[in-house]
Amino acid sequence: MLLRLDGVEARYGPVQALRGISLEVPEGSVVAVLGANGAGKTTTLRAVSGTVRRSGSIEFAGKPLHGGPEAVARAGIAHVPEGRGTFTELTVVENLRLGAYTRRERNLDSDIDRVSKWFPWIPDRAQQPAGTLSGGEQQMLAVARALMARPRLLMLDEPSLGLAPMIVREIFRIVRELNEREGLTVLVVEQDARIALQTASTAYVLEVGRVAVSGPSDELKENESVRRSYLGY
Repeated sequence: MLLRLDGVEARYGPVQALRGISLEVPEGSVVAVLGANGAGKTTTLRAVSGTVRRSGSIEFAGKPLHGGPEAVARAGIAHVPEGRGTFTELTVVENLRLGAYTRRERNLDSDIDRVSKWFPWIPDRAQQPAGTLSGGEQQMLAVARALMARPRLLMLDEPSLGLAPMIVREIFRIVRELNEREGLTVLVVEQDARIALQTASTAYVLEVGRVAVSGPSDELKENESVRRSYLGY
C-alpha cells in the first residue's frame, strides 16, 4: 500500500475538520475523495502534505510520514492545491523549474520535454508569464509543475474548479493516461463526482469529517441511494 491513513483527525483552532479518517491508496491506482463543501476533502490532503496539525497515523511507502511540506515532497508526494497556486509573475518555464526544487539535478531540460508531451502547448508559451495564461492552462501548468518532481503520488485538490467542462475532461484524460502509461498513483479530491468516478478505481465519500461510504467506483456509480445521498446526481 503506497499511502495509508488510519484514524486521522485535524483541527482549525476549535473546529474539528477530520474525525478519524481512514483510507488507502494502492500503488498504481487512482483514488477519488468526494463530498460536499465542508466535508473534509481538502483537509485530508493537507493532513498528508503536512500543512495542517493532525493526529492519527499516516504511512507512505510503508513508513510513517512526518514533517512539513518540504519533507513530504522529498518523500515523493506532489500536492496541487485548490486554486492552482501558480507563480503568476514568473514565466511558464520558471514555474516548471520550481517544481523540481527538491531534486539535486541541474539539467531539467529532459524533464521539461517530458511534461511537454502531456501538455504540448508548453514549448510555445515557455517564456510567457504564467499569470497571462487562461484558467485551464494555469491548472495544467500546476499539474505539469508537480510532475517535474517525479512524484510517486500526485495529489490533486479540485482540479475542475472554475473551469469549462471541455477543459476539465482534458485534464482528467491526461491524469488517466499518466496513471495508465507511467503508473503514476493519484489521489484526487473532486466535487464533480461523475468525472471523478469515471477516472478513479476506488472512491471515498466524506461527510462532516468522516468516511460515509467507500468502495469501487463502478459500484458507487450504480448505487442509487449513494448517488442521491452523497453524490448529488
